[in-house]
Amino acid sequence: MANTNVRLKLPFVCFAWQIAMIILFGVFVRYNNESDAHWVQNMAQNNITSAIENDFYYRYPSFQDVHVMIFVGFGFLMTFLKRYSFGGVGFNFLIAAFGIQWALLMQGWFHSLDPSTGKIYIGIENLINADFCVAGCLIAYGAVLGKVSPVQLMVMTLFGVTLYAVEEYIILNLLHAIDAGGSMIIHVFGGYYGLAISWVLYRPNLHQSKHLQGSVYHSDTFAMIGTLFLWMFWPSFNSATTYHGDGQHRAAINTYLCLTSCVLTTVAISSLSQKTGKLDMVHIQNSTLAGGVAMGTAAVFMVSPYGALIVGFCCGILSTMGYLYISPFLEKTLKIHDTCGIHNLHAMPGVIGGIVGAITAATASESVYGMQGTVFAQGGYQAAGMCVAMVFGIGGGAIVGEFLDKLQGLLTQPSW
Repeated sequence: MANTNVRLKLPFVCFAWQIAMIILFGVFVRYNNESDAHWVQNMAQNNITSAIENDFYYRYPSFQDVHVMIFVGFGFLMTFLKRYSFGGVGFNFLIAAFGIQWALLMQGWFHSLDPSTGKIYIGIENLINADFCVAGCLIAYGAVLGKVSPVQLMVMTLFGVTLYAVEEYIILNLLHAIDAGGSMIIHVFGGYYGLAISWVLYRPNLHQSKHLQGSVYHSDTFAMIGTLFLWMFWPSFNSATTYHGDGQHRAAINTYLCLTSCVLTTVAISSLSQKTGKLDMVHIQNSTLAGGVAMGTAAVFMVSPYGALIVGFCCGILSTMGYLYISPFLEKTLKIHDTCGIHNLHAMPGVIGGIVGAITAATASESVYGMQGTVFAQGGYQAAGMCVAMVFGIGGGAIVGEFLDKLQGLLTQPSW
């Protein structure tokens, strides 16, 4: 009967949502100047002599990398659980496709709406930002993997994308904070959003299901596919929407170096933590990526190559120690069951990224920010941005968690 519940409700939700999206896109969404058929006339009016100047050719390689991270990286990273590996990669696919459409609308209303026509004009950069938005929801999914139904996941994503669009607008447009790779906007928000939902949905008998959290050799191997895709493409993730030129170049270099340092530190701490000296695959699958998260905010800043290595070094230690000590503490004391350890991979490294960004901004030369204000003020804006992300994540997650709790009838697990 439980599985019949899922079969009856999920198709209805999917069909209803897609029809709604078709109507809303028909009313609001149009191609922007660079994707419209009038691009040739636009070239002539702006003295553009080559079609290569179209933003597509600058952004599409980064978009493809980010897109692979969303669907392959995040999806396969959650296949480590032998009981829920199909749900990890399968529902990742579902909620990413679901969330991208809503993200294009929500972010469009905040950033790309033409007040004279009432239309949202989208191009390649909008697609990248929609992927970023969905990434926050996929991070949150890691905290509740195996504990919610597909319909609940879609509701969670619907509210998550909405909250993301609002906090993104506040942080970037009102506070003028800089967060190229989304340490604050994506990872802090997504991490604490998922943890708050997990806290609300905690059940007293959850400890009795420890056997469902086990992994096997092949499930850990599949999870490493996600890790490697994420690790390789993270420089693109952090540099995808930055300005062309030195900023984008520097963001890729800083992220690249930070990730390499994080791997070595993670391996060292993981080996030291085991009596036999063997490596724990949970650490290798997750903590090796923490450097990419932490370098998101400061990626475009002049942190210097050795500074990027220092950030990766610290993140490898903190993230691995989080899996060893902080996650058990959160579950035992605060009743927060974090299935995939998103607190250690996303939330804590995201906070580190926000702190590094604030310090770097506050100590940089004033010429970096020009007329936006003093350097010290920019550091304050960065810190305020991180606080906004945490408030939206924790507060929004608690409210959404209560709502999902009311949908207890949909808590039945899908039959893959």
